[in-house]
Amino acid sequence: MGKVIAIANQKGGVGKTTTAVNLAASLAAAEKETLLIDIDPQANATSGVGFESKSLDRSAYEVIYGSISAEDAVIKTSMPFLSVIPSHINMVGLEVELVNEENREHKLRNALVSIRKKFDYVVIDCPPSLSLITLNALTAADSVLIPVQCEYYALEGLGQLLNTINGVKKSFNSSLDIEGVLMTMFDSRLRLSNQIVDEVKKYFGEKVFSVIVTRNVRLSEAPSFGKPILLYDAVSSGSKNYIDLAKEVMKNSQNHHASHRDSSLKPVAKSL
Repeated sequence: MGKVIAIANQKGGVGKTTTAVNLAASLAAAEKETLLIDIDPQANATSGVGFESKSLDRSAYEVIYGSISAEDAVIKTSMPFLSVIPSHINMVGLEVELVNEENREHKLRNALVSIRKKFDYVVIDCPPSLSLITLNALTAADSVLIPVQCEYYALEGLGQLLNTINGVKKSFNSSLDIEGVLMTMFDSRLRLSNQIVDEVKKYFGEKVFSVIVTRNVRLSEAPSFGKPILLYDAVSSGSKNYIDLAKEVMKNSQNHHASHRDSSLKPVAKSL
């Protein structure tokens, strides 16, 4: 059963789509079957892996709305082990269309049931808002990865996001966990960047990833060529950062499985 990771932060410009695209590509580079799902109406993750959303007739919109199956919307990318369910501008109107639907928060979760077993990882790029679409992603996910930029207002709005995550855990998805907090756009020349990292670590502790994504021109250029950084410039610092992030995510998964096995063995051990 594939692990579903939602990439979420209601603040725009924090490196959310960059993280979704490049984490998915780095997991695929590790030969993990990976599915990137773009549910942001801007469709930047879709173009970031080489597809023009306007030219596609099947997208996450139809999947969540329920008019096609998730399998029918999956497209193979040029990168081995990486597939995508693209977004479309139609996603803009999806919230209004779902308002009166039953179990509207579970639409994406239900749609993914049939294909999760085909992938090792499913990475969802959420829109920059705490909307019904984002709520669908959090309800469908095993964990949420939160990108936080090393800027002055970094912690602004995070309290609201955490409240939303807690609300989802109580009402829709009790197993939702925080995968980790990823510091992005780090500039080692700025004292402010270091201060923000320290502040976030005080707030989130061990949930902050060891890897920090540095400011990198090549990383910024890659989307305009429709490529993840690994395909655009494999030796750049941005590429190294996201490979290291993928390693941490895979390690988290191994640790989770190990602890789950250990906890399931304890009752047996007591009875011996």
